[in-house]
Amino acid sequence: MTTPPYLFNTYKRQPVTFVRGRGPWLWDDRGHKYLDFFSGLAVCNLGHAHPGVARAVTQQVKTLLHTSNLYYTGPQQDLARELSRRTFGGRVFFCNSGAEANEGAIKLARRFGAMRPGPRGPRHEIIVFDHAFHGRTLGALSATPQKKYQANFGPLVPGFKVALYGDLASVRAALTPKTCAVLVEPIQGEGGVRVASPAFFAGLAALCRKNKLLLMFDEVQTGLGRTGTLYAYQNRALMPAGVVPDVLTSAKGLANGLPIGAILAKKEIADLLQPGDHASTFGGGAVPCRAARAVLAALSPSALARARRVAGRMRREIDSWKTTMPFLLDVRGAGHMLGLELDRPGADFVTRARKNGLLINCTADRVLRLLPPLILSEADARRGLALLKKTLKDFLPHERKRQ
Repeated sequence: MTTPPYLFNTYKRQPVTFVRGRGPWLWDDRGHKYLDFFSGLAVCNLGHAHPGVARAVTQQVKTLLHTSNLYYTGPQQDLARELSRRTFGGRVFFCNSGAEANEGAIKLARRFGAMRPGPRGPRHEIIVFDHAFHGRTLGALSATPQKKYQANFGPLVPGFKVALYGDLASVRAALTPKTCAVLVEPIQGEGGVRVASPAFFAGLAALCRKNKLLLMFDEVQTGLGRTGTLYAYQNRALMPAGVVPDVLTSAKGLANGLPIGAILAKKEIADLLQPGDHASTFGGGAVPCRAARAVLAALSPSALARARRVAGRMRREIDSWKTTMPFLLDVRGAGHMLGLELDRPGADFVTRARKNGLLINCTADRVLRLLPPLILSEADARRGLALLKKTLKDFLPHERKRQ
């Protein structure tokens, strides 16, 4: 299957065209059925064609589509109230994507540094981390210190200092009198499902408090139940209870497939932006807000607890494979966000998995990334693991020949 002549050739698409989805399953235009362990890149956290989201969207489309942000709408206010209630009680700005949310967070940090200067004047530098990914727009790309994404797009936006993920000493070394914020992912998704220790995040929060820096969490991929709690900063296995960001960005799973992003900020930080300072024509539209409100309703404490139980069983099963699969070097992540690090490139595994009826992804060249929907049943989880194990075991004869 070749790229149609009317599309930009910017994606390495797999040769399959999907026409229908239901729960954790997708069907292609030839009638083949696939178990989706990728969820549209952590977007369809509730699976495909979720009834509650479908009802909410259908009702809203028939009622009100768009008014602009020069007016209030009920769906936007309801969603902002619920997000604030279920996080740290701040304010919300709505946009259309994770990259836009991170662009807005960068602007907010710059405004903070200008209006809350240090002893040597205004501050504008933001500390980011190796292997991070924050988006493709120019500001977010500048905060993404990976050459493969930045190549030939310069000059980039200045003012970003790079520290080593999980290494507090390197953060201290990157600090200057011009530093105003730290931008970090609780788990690095595109960077290879890399996890830092709770002690690192505790130290990072203390460092930000001491130096009057904004602590900004990019939860575009880790949010909306993906790690087992609504947002990863609330997951005590990942970070201590005292670690609460000043700014949090969210998108992907927020509306289960409709485009929406959000910046959550503590009130005193949000108030640094006033009318005319930032805007989005489509941000917080009635339809995606209504969909997102249905998503939050579905992600109840009991639903998240059930997802954690299923994820725990999956993780234990995959961990047990390491003893018989020598090319499986590591298993890491949290909840329904797992990375299986291999001793070789993973693209062939992704292709073989698809041919076996399972959709997965490879990131950072050698890490198989699993992002199954949170509504996965025990039976579907077992089915997916069986397909994944079959895909991996297909390589064992090749492994023995290499030895």
